[in-house]
Amino acid sequence: MILGILLCDDVRPELQTKHGNYPAMFSELFSQVDSGIVLNFYRVMDGQYPESLDECDAYISSGSKFSVYDNIRWIRTFEAFIHQLYQQHIPFIGICFGHQMIARALGGEVCCSNKGWGLGVANVKLNRDMVSQHGWLTDPKKGYSLLVSHQDQITEPPKDTIVLAGSEFCPYAMIQVGHHFLGIQGHPEFTPDYSHDLIQLRSDNYPPQITQTALASLSQHTDHLAVTLWIINFIKLRHLSFSR
Repeated sequence: MILGILLCDDVRPELQTKHGNYPAMFSELFSQVDSGIVLNFYRVMDGQYPESLDECDAYISSGSKFSVYDNIRWIRTFEAFIHQLYQQHIPFIGICFGHQMIARALGGEVCCSNKGWGLGVANVKLNRDMVSQHGWLTDPKKGYSLLVSHQDQITEPPKDTIVLAGSEFCPYAMIQVGHHFLGIQGHPEFTPDYSHDLIQLRSDNYPPQITQTALASLSQHTDHLAVTLWIINFIKLRHLSFSR
């Protein structure tokens, strides 16, 4: 299986020596779950896109320091591309920025949340009624935990959205739109060490109590590998459905 990773940002230069850039993070993540997956990388923030949509079996976005509602040319181009993937029934998994872009591109709403920053490890509950209807959610528990770093949130999901997981802080933490789009607010590709260094580097942007709470949360277990397996299962099930 070939996955196209749509790069919407770079890791801060100060952190790349220790943690690598996003291609290294995604490569390490998927190698732990399925070593047979091939990753193609496209720097969409620099205007680089696949020459043909069928270059990859599915596409996944990285996060970004930008907002999906920023009036920047590459973001508007990216929005149009996501809409095109949806119209062509090509599987797409949006991570953080890409999760929010699903809503933006398909008629929902995203804004800077008045709840403030989501930082560190976030715990969300699965919608048990929905989970039972989705076989790709293997071995589901009551919820899952992922590293997060966001202030923007989906406030109104698009039509045909199934809310798979959420919390009081982030009601739309994981959504499915239509048959082939999956959005996840958290970052399965992040590591606790990277989150620690990123929070420290950007600590002037956060209230002190938020910083302290986020750093303390980093000792918690995360379900990044389980969520990555869900992503792979989701894509494989889409292709099985279309091949029938």
